[in-house]
Amino acid sequence: MDEWLLRLYLLLNIVIPLVFFMAVIYLALHIVFARFVLTPASSVMWFFGVVTGPLTRPIRAWLAPGTPEPRVRLLALAVYAGLWLLSRAFFVWLGVPRQG
Repeated sequence: MDEWLLRLYLLLNIVIPLVFFMAVIYLALHIVFARFVLTPASSVMWFFGVVTGPLTRPIRAWLAPGTPEPRVRLLALAVYAGLWLLSRAFFVWLGVPRQG
């Protein structure tokens, strides 16, 4: 049973911060590409819209209706960066798992 818990802890220690990190990277890339790609019908902008849409939806629910999309993306980037740092700090606080 202890080995199973150790494996679960290690898996969560890797997966949770990685998911938040990936969200930060994709949101940052979306912000950068939105500045340089001027055609809204671009396949690059479509890709980032599809990838970051689920990431910005929970943030948009907390904001006032009509908030500009660049502001929503920037706030989502800040929220996911904070969650990434908090998750890393949490697992560091838990300590290094020891076997036996």
